[in-house]
Amino acid sequence: MTLWLTRIIPDQRHRDARHDGEDAINLHHRIMSLFPDDVPSTEPRRHLGILFRTETGRDGEQILLQSNREPDLTQLPTGYGTAAAKPLTPLLDALRKGLPVRYRIAANAVRKPGATTRALYNLPEVVPLNGAHADEWWTRQAETSGLTLTTLHSTPLDAAIGNRRQDKQRVHHARTLFEGTAHITDPDLLRTRIREGIGRGKAYGCGLLSIAPRRQPS
Repeated sequence: MTLWLTRIIPDQRHRDARHDGEDAINLHHRIMSLFPDDVPSTEPRRHLGILFRTETGRDGEQILLQSNREPDLTQLPTGYGTAAAKPLTPLLDALRKGLPVRYRIAANAVRKPGATTRALYNLPEVVPLNGAHADEWWTRQAETSGLTLTTLHSTPLDAAIGNRRQDKQRVHHARTLFEGTAHITDPDLLRTRIREGIGRGKAYGCGLLSIAPRRQPS
């Protein structure tokens, strides 16, 4: 199965592009509109392997979209921005044990306290993590994803927020950007985690793990 990476650079002068950038629900629906709606699954995002991340690149704000089917970019509104897709097969095939890589992921680092702890400290069901606690969370996730970290830099990001019209529920996923360098310990496990994503909030811009080979100093 081919995995695709699509880069979309929204034109902030376009009303739809601005609205999508302000609301995680809008952006989720925009991305889903690039794929057929006849997917034989009750979970079309998961079936299509859709993960995405918004970030600032050399050309300004951009959306990185990963999927196991090539998106139909003609479904973007006229003037929405520029977009291009490429297969990730060469990158995935090149992963091997011991390979030094650079990584980046915007993830929803959280912990779920037990019922007794929640009652004792009046905690919500899901507690966002930050600082050293978030770094520890990512270190554990990386180790169970076939990576051993060599460097780690984390940056708090704006939360992914939006309002679901169908049930009037508010979506709010805290996000932290983790990036740095690592060595691959299990290529097959890493490929799986790249395909499936990591953590919660995958429908709203969390969990897309990007990997690139790192050149060793000469």
